[in-house]
Amino acid sequence: METPDLFSTDAPLTPAAARAAELSAMIRRFDYAYYVEADPLISDREYDALFQELEELERTHPELITADSPTQRVSGEPLSHFTSVTRTAAMLSLGNTYSRDELEAFDKRVRQGLQDEPFHYVVELKIDGVAVSLKYENGLLVQAATRGDGTTGDDITANVRTIKNVPLRVNHEGCDAALLRSFEVRGEIFMTNADFLKLNDERREQGEKVYANPRNTTAGTLKLLDPREVAQRPLRMIAYYLRADDARLVSQYENTSILRSMGFSVGVDVRRCETMNEVMEYIDEYKTKRFGLDFQIDGVVIKVDALRQQEELGYVARSPRWAVAYKYEAEQATTVLNRISFQVGRTGAVTPVAELEPVHLAGSTISRATLHNEDFVRELDLREGDTVVIEKGGEVIPKVCAVVAEKRDGVSVPFRFPEHCPCPLQTLLHRPEGEAQHYCESARCPWQIRRRIEHFASRKAMDIDTLGEKVVDELVEKGFIANVADIYQLEEHAQTLATLPRWGQRKVEKLLAGIEKSKAIPYHRVLFALGIRFVGEGVAKVLAAAYPSISALRTSTLEELCSVSEIGPRIAESVVAFFADAEEREVVSRLEMAGLKMEAEQTAEASSEWSGLTFVLTGELASMSRTEAAHEIERRGGKTSSSVSKKTSFVIAGEAAGSKLAKALELGVRVMSEDDFKRALDEGALPKTSS
Repeated sequence: METPDLFSTDAPLTPAAARAAELSAMIRRFDYAYYVEADPLISDREYDALFQELEELERTHPELITADSPTQRVSGEPLSHFTSVTRTAAMLSLGNTYSRDELEAFDKRVRQGLQDEPFHYVVELKIDGVAVSLKYENGLLVQAATRGDGTTGDDITANVRTIKNVPLRVNHEGCDAALLRSFEVRGEIFMTNADFLKLNDERREQGEKVYANPRNTTAGTLKLLDPREVAQRPLRMIAYYLRADDARLVSQYENTSILRSMGFSVGVDVRRCETMNEVMEYIDEYKTKRFGLDFQIDGVVIKVDALRQQEELGYVARSPRWAVAYKYEAEQATTVLNRISFQVGRTGAVTPVAELEPVHLAGSTISRATLHNEDFVRELDLREGDTVVIEKGGEVIPKVCAVVAEKRDGVSVPFRFPEHCPCPLQTLLHRPEGEAQHYCESARCPWQIRRRIEHFASRKAMDIDTLGEKVVDELVEKGFIANVADIYQLEEHAQTLATLPRWGQRKVEKLLAGIEKSKAIPYHRVLFALGIRFVGEGVAKVLAAAYPSISALRTSTLEELCSVSEIGPRIAESVVAFFADAEEREVVSRLEMAGLKMEAEQTAEASSEWSGLTFVLTGELASMSRTEAAHEIERRGGKTSSSVSKKTSFVIAGEAAGSKLAKALELGVRVMSEDDFKRALDEGALPKTSS
C-alpha cells in the first residue's frame, strides 16, 4: 500500500497531521539554515524541543510517519550486506592533469570537438571525498549508491539518509525546476577538517586508534552496515551534477543554481570562465587559498558549461571528453625533530608530540606534529635530532612521514617511551593489553584535571562557555578547583577571584551565571561531561535511556551493562571501574548536591511505578516487535536486559519462550504474558502478581 502524502494540500488535515506537517517543514527549514547556509535560525535547545514534539506526535499517531520525516533519517536494523545498484547512465571518472601544458592540450581537444563553436567552462573545487549518486522520485530520496565500477555500485541509501544536509524531500517552492520531480543528483560526501580533528580527539581520549585522513574516514564510514553508527559521524555532501529525463536542463552553471534552490549544498566558489587563462587564474588562486578552507580539496574540476555541447563531445573509455581534473601536488617540507614531548588528555591518554624546527608548509608555519603513540614512533624509528620529512596533503594536520636516515650524526639513540607520566606526580604509566595508548591512571594528575575540566565545561557537555582553557589553567594553578565538582563551589571564592589580574566583578558574575545555567543541562549530557572513558555523546544517550538515573547506573553490574544494546564489554568495564573509584563517586555525589540533573526527564507517559525496573523480553510477541516493546518500557522509565537475574523485575513471555522463562520461574521472578503487558501499557499499572 502506498504511503499517503500527508503534506499535500488536496485534502483537509486532522489537527495532529497539520501540526506534524508544520513541524516537519520547520525542521527542514532550520536544517537547511544550519547545515547548508551555516546560519542557524534557532538555538539547539529550541530545535530539540521541536524535534521531540514531532517524535511524540508520530509515536502517538504512527500513521503520520512519512519517508521524508526528519525523524526517519536513522531507521531500521543493521544490514547484513549491501545490495548492488545498476545505473542507466554510467558514473565515470575524470581524467587528471598536473600542468598548464596538459590543460592547454585538453582545451585544444575541446575546441576541435566543437569545431571552434563558442563555449564556456565552469570551474569548481574538487573535494577530496567519496562520490555518490542520489535518485529522487516525486521529489523524495529513494536511493543512494556509491560509484563502484561506474555502472554498478553499492546501495547505501540508509547511510546517506543520516547526512543532515542531504534533503529527504527537495524544496520545489520558488525553485527554477518546479516541474522537476524524478531526477539524479551526484556529489561528494566528505568531512570538514574541524569535524575530523574533533572525531580524532575523541578517539584518542578513548584510547582508540586515530584515523589517517578525512577521505579514508568518510569512505570507511559509508561502508558501515549499521546506519546508527553512520549517524554518529559528521558527514556532509556537496552536489555537483544534476540529471533528469523529464526536464530540459541547459547548462552546468544553471544546474548548480537549481540544486541550491532545491535545498542541496553546492560548491563554495563555482565560476563560469570564458578562456583557459581565466581557468588558470582560478587554479592559481586556490593553490594557496585551499589551505584556508575547512575541507580537503585535491584539485579543481573544469567542465564545458553547455549540456548540449557536453553531449556533442561525448566520452572516451571511462572519462568524459568535456571535463578534466587539475590535481595539486601534496606539499612536503624537510625539518629537524628537536625533541619528542608528551601531552596528557582528560582520560590519562599520553600522546607523543614532535617538537620541530619551525618550517613553512602549506600556507602556515609548522612547529609541532602528533606522533600518535609508541608504535607509530617505533615504526618510523624516529629519534630526537633526526631530519624528517613532513607532509600536508590529504592530511588535515602535519604528518611526519619519513626520516632522512643518511643525515643522522651517528650518535642518535632509539626512542624509548617513558615509564612515568611527564606530570609533576610522575605516576607509573600503564598500556592496557591490546591497546596502542599509554595511560596515566592517577586522578590527581594536574594535566588530566585541566583537560577533564575543559571537557566538562565544553559546549556539548555542560556548556559553560566562560570556562575556557586559559581560565581553567589559572583556576587549577591557583588552587581554586581540583576537580569538576569544585566548579560549583567557586561562588565561595567570588571576592578573591574579583581581585585577580584581568578579572574584576563583571567577569566573576558572568562565570558564576554560566555555572548556574549549566545546572539545567539534561542528564545524558551530564553523563558525557563526567569524562568516563569510552563514553562519548552517543554512548551517554544509550546509558541514560537504559539507566534513567545516576543511582541506577552507579549500582549496575558488568553483566547488566553488557546486556544493554550498543554497550560492549570495554564500555561496561570502564563504567564499572569509574563508579568503583571512591574519588569519582565523591565527585558525582557533590555534583548531585550542587543540583545537576542526575535523572532523565520522564515523558508525560512515564510512570514512577516503571522507573528503575528491569524487564527481560523472551519468546515471540504477536502484536509488536521486541524493539517496539523495549521502547514502550523505556519511555515509561523502565529498562530492558537480555539476561535474567535476581534483580530482574519482570519477564515478558511471548510464544515459544524458552530458557529465560524457565530461569525466571526458578528464581521467582514475576512473569507477564503478552496480554498482561499490553494491558499494563494501556492502563499504566503493572500487575501485582504473576500470571
